[in-house]
Amino acid sequence: MTGNEAKTKHRPDDVAPGDRPDDIAVAVRNYLTGFALAAALTVASFWIASGPSVVYGLGIPMALAALAVGQMGVHLVFFLHITSGSDNINNVLALAFGVLIVGIVILGSLWIMYHLNTNMMIPNAMMDMHSQQ
Repeated sequence: MTGNEAKTKHRPDDVAPGDRPDDIAVAVRNYLTGFALAAALTVASFWIASGPSVVYGLGIPMALAALAVGQMGVHLVFFLHITSGSDNINNVLALAFGVLIVGIVILGSLWIMYHLNTNMMIPNAMMDMHSQQ
């Protein structure tokens, strides 16, 4: 083997978790690893949501949000095969664009609902206004 061949030859397990390896055993191991991580994060979410004895009561939503982000990361890497490799640039850009659009829709909806709520007339004021007429 020459020096160049030694540098380009990869071991079957020398791949990123999201890459699709040629060896079926490595692929199955990667899927099982992703499944185990996803199951562990799901169990942890239910355990935290079971009551304030596990996590401080006001910290439960933040803990669940952190576990949800971790769950999304596991799914993106292990099941959707999103990696930082050069062959996945289009996938990463499409994912970033999707996240941007969803963020704009959610933030815009919250903004609109907030302003509708603050500009809405109080029901007692409406009753007073009708009784004066």
